Amino acid sequence: MTATTLGYAFLGGLLPSLIWLYFLLKEDATHPEPKRLIAFAFIAGMAAVPLALPLEQWSKAYLHTTNIDSSVVMIWALVEETLKYAMAAIFILWRGAVDEAPDYVIYMLTVALGFAAAENMLFLLAPLLDGHIVTGVFTGNIRFLGSTLLHVVASASVGFALAFSANKTPFKRMATAALGLILAVALHTAFNTLIITQGTSSTLIAFFLVWTVAVAFFAAFEVLKYFQYRTRPNTY
Repeated sequence: MTATTLGYAFLGGLLPSLIWLYFLLKEDATHPEPKRLIAFAFIAGMAAVPLALPLEQWSKAYLHTTNIDSSVVMIWALVEETLKYAMAAIFILWRGAVDEAPDYVIYMLTVALGFAAAENMLFLLAPLLDGHIVTGVFTGNIRFLGSTLLHVVASASVGFALAFSANKTPFKRMATAALGLILAVALHTAFNTLIITQGTSSTLIAFFLVWTVAVAFFAAFEVLKYFQYRTRPNTY
């Protein structure tokens, strides 16, 4: 493994997530978040990947299977979505800078993009180590349009749950967050089931699913911003 290979994998995994992050932050440019906290959230998401890998391997061994079947896919989705939420809750969401409903969505998506960046790096290493540069580029492009966006929309479920329950009682917020996490796991499981267990014939269906949900979530984000900022002057 050469430094050049590691560099290509690092950049190939990082750049797609940074592109999505730039687009996300432009959507909330009139009420920007602290750059340091955004960077911290992104790194926290990356740090969740080395925690997820042993848990996913343990779950596969616990189920006594060598194949990636539907039960394994669901557990892996549960592990990843729970860890992303946990990293956000532990390191980000309690801070004073998270003071508006859209902030919950922004930071959950930033953590998700950090997770996707680190995960993409691992997926790019195998073809690059074998000298398959074209395969690596193709893998990066596919993950940019599919898996990276999947992490965004899945974590958005939790972000919206927290945002729309921001003024509720702690119990209602916990219950709503749990529902958001269940939806995140369901979306993640559905996408991976179509990609992994159903073969290439279902890839287009998986991409259609994730892009349809993405469009709906971005529309919901605009609605959330409208209700948050409609009576408040822009002081930035």
